[in-house]
Formats: sequence, structure tokens, C-alpha cells
Amino acid sequence: MRSMTSDITPGPINWSVLKTLFPYLLEFRLRIALAVVCLVLAKLASVGLPFILKYIVDDLDAGGASQLLTLPLGLLLAYGVVRFSNVLFGELRDTLFGRVTERAMRRVGLAVFRHLHALDLDFHLNRRTGGLSRDIERGTNGISFLLRFMVFNILPTLLEIGLVIGLLLWNYDVWFALIVAASVVAYVGFSVVATEWRLAFIREANQAESSSSTRAIDSLLNYETVKYFTNEQFEADNYDTNLAEWEQARRKNRLSLFALNGGQSLIIAAAMTAAMVLAAVRVTDGSMTLGDFVLINAFMMQVFMPLNFLGFVYREMKGAMTNIENMFALMAAKPKVADSETAGELRVPEGEIVFRDVCFGYSASRDIVRGVSFRVPARQKVALVGSSGAGKSTLFKLLFRFYDVSSGDITIDGQSVRSVTQSSLRRHIGVVPQDTVLFNTSIFENVRYGRIEASDDEVWEAIRLAYLTDFIAELPDKEHTLVGERGLKLSGGEKQRVSIARALLKQPPIMVFDEATSSLDSHSEKVILQAIRDISHQQTTLVIAHRLSTIMDADRIIVLENGRVAEQGSHGELLARRGLYAHLWDVQQHEQGDHSPAP
Repeated sequence: MRSMTSDITPGPINWSVLKTLFPYLLEFRLRIALAVVCLVLAKLASVGLPFILKYIVDDLDAGGASQLLTLPLGLLLAYGVVRFSNVLFGELRDTLFGRVTERAMRRVGLAVFRHLHALDLDFHLNRRTGGLSRDIERGTNGISFLLRFMVFNILPTLLEIGLVIGLLLWNYDVWFALIVAASVVAYVGFSVVATEWRLAFIREANQAESSSSTRAIDSLLNYETVKYFTNEQFEADNYDTNLAEWEQARRKNRLSLFALNGGQSLIIAAAMTAAMVLAAVRVTDGSMTLGDFVLINAFMMQVFMPLNFLGFVYREMKGAMTNIENMFALMAAKPKVADSETAGELRVPEGEIVFRDVCFGYSASRDIVRGVSFRVPARQKVALVGSSGAGKSTLFKLLFRFYDVSSGDITIDGQSVRSVTQSSLRRHIGVVPQDTVLFNTSIFENVRYGRIEASDDEVWEAIRLAYLTDFIAELPDKEHTLVGERGLKLSGGEKQRVSIARALLKQPPIMVFDEATSSLDSHSEKVILQAIRDISHQQTTLVIAHRLSTIMDADRIIVLENGRVAEQGSHGELLARRGLYAHLWDVQQHEQGDHSPAP
């Protein structure tokens, strides 16, 4: 699977994405205004420096001991003050605008984070975490670059160039102004054309970097799987292949940058040489003074120093725009499951769940659930059983609204799950998934995640109900023990008990157990099953089970086959029918007998 960057391949630069940044800037109107004032003052000081330098040189060239102690000294002091003012106002501008940039990056980063959490399960199942994180990082850094350099460097530089051309045209020969204007046009034109040519190499390098990052993160997240199959060399070879593509892309990028910098340097050198030759000619024929020669030299250096910087900014701006476009492409992704405009809060006075003729398929060509109808009475325990692929977990995902049904409806106390907000729906459902993933914090904090505001006593009670107390007491750091990334420091059964404690702490009116005891030993399983029995009298409980022995006490058992309800009834009723459930029961009893220890 390709990385996120390669999936979102941008076309021509879309300048309209910058409009999205404007609201984030308006938060600091006064700071922006003061920064603009400092910018203007800095540019005025910058343009004034060559004139002061001209008068100093002319005055010194005229000679005279008395003048050395009066006018030149004053001009030298003025030169120092103006140069310091130029630097001071520039620093003030950057300091004032720094807060604006950092706040905009924070706001945009938060907006992207929230949007990603709002996207549907299907998006996250198909994402590549490494490439996605790189897109977000590059996008926020691109915003920082654009705000700091384009707004406060490119436009002021162009303004300064315009002022210099005007002053040269007003005070000197028109040829000086033409040299500057022609060289600026040639420089900018060459930079634009060459940068457009380089853009393909920039994108190729970014995609190669994202691919290698994605591959490395994916491999490290699946560290145990790599070890199980001794595929370290295979992973290293694949990673090296990605790195080789990155190396090749970087080489192309570097060579194209050499061509761009070489062409820009040639234009600058030719323009400065032409201006200096013309100025030297004017000094020798007496039409210009030595101070004028120094002024022309200072102006040319003053023009081309920021112009050279402008070339760098433009190159980086093209790359930044590509990165921002990738990030906003993530923002443009629409969730397939969304709240309706009239969605209200779910109210659960009882907790009755009804599946009514529900149909669903992950793709249009294959239905997973076909016309399923059943009822889960309030405060009763109902189990879903069946072979793998029968649609048990899919029904839970439809109830939790990870996906919307293709047809039919699911209601809770008479309210369609599609007519209420997803947030209110999920607040009322507690889930113990089959594949438990924990945060890399302490056991105690992982349990508290079920209800952040819960007291310590409530957390401990949930820990007790999930049969975790003795396990925690044996740990060196007790409840403060870190579980590792994705809970890798705990066994499967230990992670599952943490997950059960977390769900119990939430205290929702509806509980869903998806193979909640699949990783537990027999003793722990009995304790957890008793905890489930205890809460099932207070909450509506839906249990998805493979081992039929764990749901014998269910008020009703729904047997699924090929996405349809094949049978339903109590454990005893279904055994008496000698149908599919009885067959599954006999098979499992036989398997348990075969694997039981010999006396």
C-alpha cells in the first residue's frame, strides 16, 4: 500500500488554500499592524543607508581637517544609528509576528487532529500512520514558512526593489534603473521556470521520504510479528529499497538545485558587473562622484542580497505549498458517517436495542449482513454467536455507528442511531473489544481512560471487578506500571482485563463484549464472566462470543449464519432444536474433550 503522500498527489499549486489561514491570523490584528509598521521603518532605514554612505565618502574625498571633526563624524554616527534601526525594527517585526505564526500553527494542527478523529473507521483502516504524520508535520512547517517569509520578506523585498529602481531613475542615468529592472525580471523569470521544473523532484523526494518513514514505523509497530517469522532481513531489505529510492530522488533534487543556483548567480554577477562598469565610466568622465560610485555599489548589493534570498524563499515556498496542499487534502476528506443536521442527543431510559431488517456490505459487490432482525430487551443479556465471517462483529460496528446500514434500521429505545449524534450514541455504549490496544501510560491511567473524571476509588472498584487487583499488587511499580506502546508489556489476558475494567468504569446503560474472555485462563475467565453477569442485571448487555460455554446464561442467543439470523432462543431451547447451535455446541464440547488433560 502506498503512503498517504503518494495517495494525495497534488496537481498545480492551489493558491486558494491560503484563504484558510486568514481566520487564524485575525486573532492578533494589533500585533500584525505593529509588525507592518516595524517592517516599513526597517525598509526606509535600509534604503537610506546608501545615501548616508555616499555623503560620507564625498565629504572625505573633498578633504579638510576641520571637516573630519564635524560633518563626517555626524554622518558616521547617523550611519550607525540608521543601521542599528534597520536591524532593531527587523527584529521587532519578527518577534511580534512570531506569536502570530506559532498560534496559527497550533490552531491548524488542532483542526487537522480533530478532523482526523472525526473521519470514519474506513479511512483509518486504510491509512498509513507514518506517511500521515509526515504530511501533517510538513504541512504545519509549511504554514510557518509561508507566514514568516512570504508575508514579511517577499513583498517587502519587492517593495524595496521598486524604491531602489525609482531612486536610481530619479537621481542617476536611466541605464542604472534599466540594469536593475532587467536583472530582476531575468532573475525572477529564471527562478520561476527552474523552480517549476524542480517541483517534480521535490515531490518525488517527499514521497520517497514518506514511504521509507511509513515502512520503518509499520515494521517497528509489528516488532513481535517480525520476530515470529524471523523476517528481520526481509524488513531491512524492503526498508533499504525505500531508502535507495529516497537517495535517488535526493540526488536529482540536489543536481537540479545546483543548476538553479548556478543560473541565479550568473544573472547577479552579470548585473553587478554591468552596473559597476557603467558607474566607473561616469566617475572617470566627471558626471558622478566617488560617493555616487559607492552608492551605486551599495544599492546593487542591497538589491541582490534580498533578491538572492527571494530566490531561496520562492523555491522553498513551492515545496511548502505542496506540503500544505497535502495537509489540506486531509482536511478535505469527508467522513462517510456523519451526523444529520437535525441529529439530537440520544436518551436511554431503558436500553432496548432493536435491529430491524438490517443489510450491510463493506463493498457494493458483497453483502455481509442480510436482512437481520432481532431485539435486545432492556437490562437483558443477549449473545451473538456463529462461525467466523457470519457478521457478528459487523453488527456491533453498525450499532456503534462505525458504518451506516445499507438498508433497515437500528434503534435504541425507539431512536434510530442515525437520528442522534455519534458522540451521544457512543457515550451510552461501553465496549470491550477482542483486540485490546492500550496507551503507553500506567495501568491506572489506562483504566481511568474509561471515565476521565472518575475518582481513584471508582477506578479501584473497576480494577477489582476486572480481577486486576492481585496482578497489580505483584508489580514493582503497582498501579503506576507503564504498559508500553500499544500495551506490549502486558500479556493478552492482562490487556483484556484492563480493557474490561476501563469499560466497567464508564458505567454506560449498554455494554458490548466482543470476545471479551478469549485471552483469559480458566480461573480469570470465571471471575470475569461473573462480573459480566453482575452488570447484565443493571445494563443491557450484548455479547459476541465464539466459545459457547461463556454465554450459556444469556437470556437470548442469536445464531448467525452467512449474515442472516439462523436461530434464536435460550441455550436450552436451541439445544433442544438440534439445529445449527446444537451442532456448534457438540463440536466445541468434542474439541474441549480432545484437549482436556489426561487423568
